[in-house]
Amino acid sequence: MITLTINGEDTELDVDETTPLLWVLRDHLNMTGTKYSCGVGACGACTVLMNGHPIQSCVLTAAEAVGYRVETIEGLSKDGLHPLQQKWIDLDIPQCGYCQSGMIMAAVALLNEKANPSDTEIYNAMENLCRCGTYPRVKEAIKMVAQERGEV
Repeated sequence: MITLTINGEDTELDVDETTPLLWVLRDHLNMTGTKYSCGVGACGACTVLMNGHPIQSCVLTAAEAVGYRVETIEGLSKDGLHPLQQKWIDLDIPQCGYCQSGMIMAAVALLNEKANPSDTEIYNAMENLCRCGTYPRVKEAIKMVAQERGEV
């Protein structure tokens, strides 16, 4: 048994400690917003926040997450309308949508760390891959949320 803190709640789970956090979230907790894609931590589709920092949950074991606060896309807001989620809707960012929860989580981490990121800082922080090429709209959404927060 291990205890993980997921979206602010301690959850006791009977899982193999070597199970990737991604599969704990998806298969054991039915949190399917976090996506599987590459399985080697290269694409960012599985990005969640661990103590506020973006991590790839496909390469982190459940045991490695013990003692940390893990936040998933489901934990951003009860109604799915965190300011970044709302901008994703307003700017019609998703095309296929597969990578977008990971993109949003990376953007949340960036804005939590840097109130008014430059284009270069956004480019460097957003390592997530998107086959649909939504990067310009993602950058615009991040800049708009920063501006609306009044932190510019």
